[in-house]
Amino acid sequence: MGELSTDVWAIGDAYEPYVGRWSRLVAREFVTWLAATPGSSWLDIGCGTGALTEIVLGTSAPASVQAIDPSLGFILYARRQVPDPRATFTVADARSLPQTDRSVDLVVSGLALNFIPHPSVGVAEMVRVVRPGGVVAAYVWDYADQMQLMRYFWDAAAALDPHVSELDEGRRFPLCHPDALESLFRGAQLRDVESRAIDVPTRFRDFDDYWRPFLGGQGPAPGYAMSRGEERRVALRERIRSALPVSADGTIDLVARAWAVRGKVNSRTT
Repeated sequence: MGELSTDVWAIGDAYEPYVGRWSRLVAREFVTWLAATPGSSWLDIGCGTGALTEIVLGTSAPASVQAIDPSLGFILYARRQVPDPRATFTVADARSLPQTDRSVDLVVSGLALNFIPHPSVGVAEMVRVVRPGGVVAAYVWDYADQMQLMRYFWDAAAALDPHVSELDEGRRFPLCHPDALESLFRGAQLRDVESRAIDVPTRFRDFDDYWRPFLGGQGPAPGYAMSRGEERRVALRERIRSALPVSADGTIDLVARAWAVRGKVNSRTT
């Protein structure tokens, strides 16, 4: 995923405490919103550690879920974590899917669409493999505003390093906005396109619970944190600590917002 050196996605055990645990909360509401018919066939694009696939299996009674990701590390992790025989996990590129035309009922993507180079190519591939009347849907973080755990990080980093804006997902990914997502889907000739916000609470036990995942190196913000020398990393840590809303008991309550979008494949789509 992505093109910058800090966009590292490979180690499931490091990704889970950083984003995976919150993605699962969003995935549950996202899948409920789709209201898929039991027995449907699904394709999960950019499956990562298998969070969205696992929610689909547990709540939607699918016939099958094919899941792809470009990271072998994530695919191996997902296979271990999600042993359900209805699921298959394969290394593949979203821009050139191995699935045949019109072979699945739903294509979904969680937190991956913005990391696909030329996302319009990826969405065109999603449309290609969905049967007429089927659904294409995705969700991405609201990086620029209400994905607060990342927003506090990048705002603090920008105050210390004027060159960090090129890594800040809020600046890098203008796609992560409902208008842009709807435009992308309509441009792929999907119909009945609509978007919505999904907000989930992100409660941290204490500052260490918030900060430790940034030391795992998975993704732009942790990658940036680990690229700093110890002195600069400490300065960043303390800048964030001073800005976070810490309760009297030490807990930190933030919000993670995702933008979700869905559309249907026209019966005339080829």
